[in-house]
Amino acid sequence: MFLSCGDSLFDMFIQAAENDPLRVAVDGVAGGSPMNVAVGLARLGHDCGYFTKLSNDVFGTRLQQFLSNNSVDTSLSIPTDLKTTLAFVDKQSDGSANYSFYISGTADISITEAELPNTLPDSVRVLHFGSYSTAVGEVSKTLRTLANREQNSRLISYDPNLRLMIEPDLDVWRDSFKAFAPTANLIKASDEDINALVGTATGTAAEEQFVADCFNHKADIVYVTRGAEGASVYTPDGKSASAKSKPVKVVDTVGAGDTFQAAALHWLAAENHISADGSIRGAIDIESSLQFALDAAAITCSRFGADLPTLADLS
Repeated sequence: MFLSCGDSLFDMFIQAAENDPLRVAVDGVAGGSPMNVAVGLARLGHDCGYFTKLSNDVFGTRLQQFLSNNSVDTSLSIPTDLKTTLAFVDKQSDGSANYSFYISGTADISITEAELPNTLPDSVRVLHFGSYSTAVGEVSKTLRTLANREQNSRLISYDPNLRLMIEPDLDVWRDSFKAFAPTANLIKASDEDINALVGTATGTAAEEQFVADCFNHKADIVYVTRGAEGASVYTPDGKSASAKSKPVKVVDTVGAGDTFQAAALHWLAAENHISADGSIRGAIDIESSLQFALDAAAITCSRFGADLPTLADLS
C-alpha cells in the first residue's frame, strides 16, 4: 500500500468573463500535489491511502467524495472544521499556470505531531511527501517527524515541489530539503526547483550538484524533470538516462509533475523493485521507468486540470 501525505485543496481555475474585466468566473477542480499522487497511484491499480486533515466545509466534503470515488483510503485522515485551502489558477497561453494560494489557518497545514497515528498499518510499504506541506505551517514539522520515524521500515518518496507564492523564503525550502532528503529513497525535482534550491549554480551545474547531494544522503534513484524538454534519471552507481517528452497538445500543465511521480512509483512496484521493507532492489531498467513516467505526464498535460491517467489510458 502507498500512503501519500500532505496538501489537499481545490484548484480554482480563473475564467475571465468575456468583455467584462470586473467579473471573474472560476471552475474548481480537486487538487494538491500529494493528493494527486495518491489518486494517480490508485488509478494505476494500487491500494493507496491519504493522510491529511480534511475540512467539513463545502470543499472538504467534495474532496472526501473525490477520494472515495477514486478508491483512495482516507481512514488515517483527520476531520476538522478548519477551512479548505484554495489555489486560484491563472492559466497562461502556453499551458503553464500562475497560482495564488489562500492558505492561512487552513486544514491541510494544521496537522500537529500529536495527531500522527501511533503506528501505520503493516500494509503500508511506501510513504510519499511533497510540496508546501513539507515547508509551511504546523504540518511541516509533523511530516518531518513521520518521515524520520518510518524511514528505516518503508520506502520514502519525496518531491520538494517549491511553492514560492506560499513561502517566498528560499532558506525555508532549503531547510525542508535538508530535513526530508536524508529520509528519501526516491527523489524527484523539477529543473526550476533545483535552480532555486542549489542557488550557487544554475542549469547543468545545479543539476549535477543536486543529484550529488541526493546521493550523499541515501537516495536510491533521482529523477529530474524539465517540462516540455523531458526528464532524466540517475542512480548511485553512475548510471543515467534522458528522454524527451511525448509531443501533445497541451491544455495545461497542472498535475504533470505529480503524474510523473505516481507513474515512476507505479513502475518500480510493478517491476518488483520495492522490497517488503520498502527499500529499492534489483537492477532497474531506468530508460523504461523514465519513458513510462514521461508518457503518463504527457497524458495529464493533454487534459484540463490534474486529471491523471489510468493503466488503460497508458496502454
